[in-house]
Amino acid sequence: MIEFEQLKRILEAALLASSTPLSLPQLLALFEENERPGHDDLARALDELARDSEGRGIELKEVASGFRYQVRTEVNPWVARLWTERQTRYSRAQLETLALIAYRQPITRGEIEGIRGVAVSSNIIKTLEEREWIRTVGHRDVPGKPELFGTTRAFLDYFNLKSLDELPPLAEIRDLQDFEPQLGLAPMGLGIEDNAPANPSADPGAADSDGHDTHAAADAETPVPVAQASDSRPPIPDSRGDGEAAADPTEQTP
Repeated sequence: MIEFEQLKRILEAALLASSTPLSLPQLLALFEENERPGHDDLARALDELARDSEGRGIELKEVASGFRYQVRTEVNPWVARLWTERQTRYSRAQLETLALIAYRQPITRGEIEGIRGVAVSSNIIKTLEEREWIRTVGHRDVPGKPELFGTTRAFLDYFNLKSLDELPPLAEIRDLQDFEPQLGLAPMGLGIEDNAPANPSADPGAADSDGHDTHAAADAETPVPVAQASDSRPPIPDSRGDGEAAADPTEQTP
């Protein structure tokens, strides 16, 4: 059996060396069977490592995919200057769409359009899927079988959440700037003004004679900057059950 202080050093080194969060089974797999610590010892070691980082520029954080070391929010503005690449920017339409999926999942594209009052560009859904923040979790049992969208474990990891239960109640973030540091969202609600009115009879994937997406105008809004996450490692996608009832955002608990 490995001594406790050695166990802490091994876990600390592994977490610092890993490019992704490490789950408890992944951490246990670091050890041979005859030296593998018990779950209680592993949990105590992680708890002490978290306390050891108090007052420092880094913290041990548990997110949906496991544990990781990351830069603390209060020092991130200085650390971010190490990276000179241009900050990723997302349009208001993209961010509102993401927020609706997070709070109302599982939800269809048509339902998103009904709430926002504008058409949803195919590029918006494609961007969020490529970012691995959303995915198809099923199909609504209505004519046409529209896709149901939900968030992924990558979404939770990026926004430092262990589960959807940690999303702030929607009633508390009507000024959605409160959903920072990573997510600069605009206020949501019925009849939000946009560049293109919703057309319920339009084909979601329709294109004009030049082959352009007819819903592109819905994404042509002033880009809203999204701060780089303290850790943008590629996590493992998660899913909500197919056909799961849509969440009522007013019932979310922090």
